Amino acid sequence: MKRIAALTILIVFSLTGLSYGFDKAMAKRFDSMFSQLTPEMIAKRPCEVNAKQLLEMIKAKEDFLIVDIRTPQEMEIVAIAYKNSIKIPMHELFKEDNLKKLPTNKKIIVICHTGPRAAAATMALRATGFEKAFMFKGGIAELAIESGRSVVGILW
Repeated sequence: MKRIAALTILIVFSLTGLSYGFDKAMAKRFDSMFSQLTPEMIAKRPCEVNAKQLLEMIKAKEDFLIVDIRTPQEMEIVAIAYKNSIKIPMHELFKEDNLKKLPTNKKIIVICHTGPRAAAATMALRATGFEKAFMFKGGIAELAIESGRSVVGILW
């Protein structure tokens, strides 16, 4: 009986210790990134590109890459035909072969359907060293509206 009680206590303490563990190195990297995002900096939208800005970048022939991280099913419905774009679904983005496709010396515009996945992927890309990664605010739905089309409501 004492052995069972001792074993139970040992297991409980072991599991409790694991729940308080975290990756200190990763936390430090995120701290270095997020500590720069003061309220004043956030107001400037430092990691974000909106539809008007993207269309201006295209018009000015800026050198950048659009990375479409939507699912293959979403990409079949509405595609991006811009010459400097690649399709890498979010669930495959951080595979080594796909990261090698991304430039480190020019802007990367990450786009999804409405924006939240692009925000998450952009923050992760910046944390892994792609400092010129930007999320596309509003996603492909916003881009369609800004360019005079609509993809919202077609199948969603």
